[in-house]
Amino acid sequence: MRNDETGGLSVAVVTRRAALGALGLATVAGGANAAPLPSPSVADGPVSLLYPFESPTRSTRDLSGLWRFRLDPDDHGEQQRSFDGLTQARLIPVPCSWNDLFDDAANYFGPAWYETEVFVDPLPTGRRLQLRFGAADYHATVWLNGHRLGEHLGAHLPFAFDVTGVAEPGRPNRLVVRLENELRLDRVPAIPDPKTSHFYLEDYPQTTYDFFPYAGLHRPVVLQTLPAVHLHDLTVTTDFTGGTGVVSVDLEVSGGWSGPVRLTLEGGVAPVSVTASVQGGRGRAELRVANVRPWSPKDPFLYRLTVAVGGAQPLDLYTMKVGVRTIAVRGSQILLNGEPVFLKGFGKHEDFAIHGKGLDLPVLVRDFELLKWIGANSFRTSHYPYSEEAMQLADEYGFMVIAETPGVSLVFSDPQPVIDARYRALETALTALIRRDRNHPCVILWSLANEPIPKPFHTIDPVPPGAVEAGTRFFDALFAKARTLDASRPFSMDSVQNGPPEWVSHGDVIYTNSYNGWYVVSGRLADAEAVLEQELAALRARHGDKPVIFLEFGADAVAGMHAEPAEMWSEEYQADLIEMYWRVLRRHPYVVGAHPWAFADFKTPQSIMRVGALNQKGVFTRDRRPKLAATRLRTLWS
Repeated sequence: MRNDETGGLSVAVVTRRAALGALGLATVAGGANAAPLPSPSVADGPVSLLYPFESPTRSTRDLSGLWRFRLDPDDHGEQQRSFDGLTQARLIPVPCSWNDLFDDAANYFGPAWYETEVFVDPLPTGRRLQLRFGAADYHATVWLNGHRLGEHLGAHLPFAFDVTGVAEPGRPNRLVVRLENELRLDRVPAIPDPKTSHFYLEDYPQTTYDFFPYAGLHRPVVLQTLPAVHLHDLTVTTDFTGGTGVVSVDLEVSGGWSGPVRLTLEGGVAPVSVTASVQGGRGRAELRVANVRPWSPKDPFLYRLTVAVGGAQPLDLYTMKVGVRTIAVRGSQILLNGEPVFLKGFGKHEDFAIHGKGLDLPVLVRDFELLKWIGANSFRTSHYPYSEEAMQLADEYGFMVIAETPGVSLVFSDPQPVIDARYRALETALTALIRRDRNHPCVILWSLANEPIPKPFHTIDPVPPGAVEAGTRFFDALFAKARTLDASRPFSMDSVQNGPPEWVSHGDVIYTNSYNGWYVVSGRLADAEAVLEQELAALRARHGDKPVIFLEFGADAVAGMHAEPAEMWSEEYQADLIEMYWRVLRRHPYVVGAHPWAFADFKTPQSIMRVGALNQKGVFTRDRRPKLAATRLRTLWS
């Protein structure tokens, strides 16, 4: 957070030196000003997961850099007390995946250990210290100075610990993480059951999904100081009354605190401020903005919302950016600010050579520049939540985002206890995703799953009885849960080749993946076009006037391979297939979005389908060089 204007409030400023200390981030752990505070607690309890913006009352320290690292294939580390310090360690950058760095870790997903040291200094009374992980794939257990802080299960989403009283001032504090990304049947995403599945096409490693299962500390690890009484969470929803914007804010303050909270919205003709009353840690406020500038792809205007806990003499200040916009489904249309929109863009992946899924801000900015260059206005976070920085950047660029859970290629041929375990994991991830991203104006739609299937891909086994019914029960519950978490956005799930319709029909919008001309009717574009028309008619018959978005269609193309006439794997064939889909889809007014698959080539497990262990359906290469399809789309989308 920048130290933005605070609407004339008198701020009890904590300087960066007082908050961080001369050598690092401080904690109340000793000294004359130290106060007794509770022991550490994990993020699903009292620890705030708001993005760690800085302010006059909050300071952060990014722990990115070179950490010590050791694989633990025998899983003896905890028994050997590796949390007290690693031996025979090598260096690894954080954030980063480990798989592309070390030859012995290329296809390793078992336990590994990370270690770093940080100095802290004492803080004044009434300050707290939190340790926040942006994401760790998949199961992390964390120690500080040999004290076990806790663990977190699940990738792509943040978790945090209160380490007040555990970090010690004036000496190195040892932070150790045990992390594993074991490919298991009961996780989300999962693997096919190796005991019951019979494959006609094998991958290495074997997964149910078509991207590489990178492992590591993939997003920043941050220490943050903040007041003991602080803004714990907030939910922003927006609407319009004529030319006036309405910004509603639900507040949660730590510790059940009661008192005044001052909210100021800046960026318009003049700042708008209101004071809300918080009782028992909860409150609500409404700000009205005359002559509002609605957020949209053409004008992604962002206001600055500052929350001052404590009113005129604030105990805590938190500032974030807010876009005022509405999203709704009406008939066969998606309406942004009351106007129909058509989504042009891609599914992407957090994937790049060497660092894998590790956050890379230069690559992220380059991707968004290429999306603008090609004429896109949207993208999907296939097939998991992307970084918080990606969502912030999408707000700034004006991209509309379909935010997707990690529920990719869910299989319903497994025993019910396995399906139940996956449901619990996915519901937890869904809840965390919506909590994290609900305040972003760029997020206009949620996707609860991608290509759920009755049985694993590439198997010769029949669909077992009851698989479709098991999936129906699963999605009945998941959609019901989702709609309790966010009433302001539509929900859907992404099917493959339209089915099963019992699952797809839950969506407010119909998402579909379609591969006519590639996996189906291979190499025959004229026949593929006829089949696509039949597919569209079937979608309309099954789902009435719901709007339809084609979230995947396309063909692999090896960069530099050409053919005349066009044939599969050539750049010409890929470009012609995508253009055929575009031409057909635009003939149908109920189709409100077209996302060719994919934005860029990405790493996959090895198989005879994947030359170079890459899915080459990207219209850009993995290092972001445009193929013929990219220039073709730029013409179509201009």
